[in-house]
Amino acid sequence: MPPPLLPALVENVERVILGKREAVELVVAALLARGHVLLEDVPGVGKTVLARALARSLHADFRRVQCTPDLLPSDITGVSVYDPRALAFDFRPGPVFTNVLLADEVNRATPRTQSALLEAMEERQVSADGTTRPLPDPFFLIATENPIEMAGTFPLPEAQLDRFLVRVSLGYPDDQTEVRLLLAQRAVHPLHALQPVATLDELRAAQDAAASTFAHELIARYVQRLVAETRRHPQATLGASPRGALSLLRAAQALAALQGAAFVTPDHVKRLAVPVLAHRVVVEPRARVQGVDGRRLVEDVLGKVAVPVLPGS
Repeated sequence: MPPPLLPALVENVERVILGKREAVELVVAALLARGHVLLEDVPGVGKTVLARALARSLHADFRRVQCTPDLLPSDITGVSVYDPRALAFDFRPGPVFTNVLLADEVNRATPRTQSALLEAMEERQVSADGTTRPLPDPFFLIATENPIEMAGTFPLPEAQLDRFLVRVSLGYPDDQTEVRLLLAQRAVHPLHALQPVATLDELRAAQDAAASTFAHELIARYVQRLVAETRRHPQATLGASPRGALSLLRAAQALAALQGAAFVTPDHVKRLAVPVLAHRVVVEPRARVQGVDGRRLVEDVLGKVAVPVLPGS
């Protein structure tokens, strides 16, 4: 994807997700870094629309799964059906075999069904009936979670949270933006008129380019110190993992590419530290009672770790 198309992708999604450029940029950066996104927010703020707009902007295949307690793993991965004419089982691919998958209210699915997504997220493949089947390239998962309705839900375990590159919240629009939203959707939803601005081949090229964005050794050391400090923090029961450190560096490379920068800067890392690390940190119980969460802990760490000065800056 030529550099001008990267901001064009963000701007195209912004045609339907008004006033949320920072969140849109985080989602696109996660896509460029070949990661996955956990959208945690209240109902009705545009989580599903964001996923659909991104898929339309790339002319990508899109599937949506509504997670419920009776959803089975095979409802996501696929199932083998016996064909009496061929005297053999025929595999019918599930919705996971797509480019952009929306797992809506993922915490309403049982742990067994949630675990069906783990192999797809990490290895980009599905193993069923003794056969391993690769997923389409690219494969991008957006899972949504409602933080206020906890009855009948199964909270995501830390091991699964660790596989999401970023956790993003859209939040309510401001007053002026909400008026624009109302006026824009008086007759028809603007999503229906959204046109692609890039192809999947261009996206794959952009992902390769993002992975090669230069990151100085001082940046890698800065990322490592941030992650290590989350483990040593007195209010943390569990700090961020090495996967979290890799995720932060790769996300910073992707954000630098998205912004047209030639190399990663400490500002890229600082901007992404909370979205990438906060959901990977487990805060000890007494601190939670005092209102400390993963976001506040990571923000505290950012204030303690010295920011490196790159050569020539």
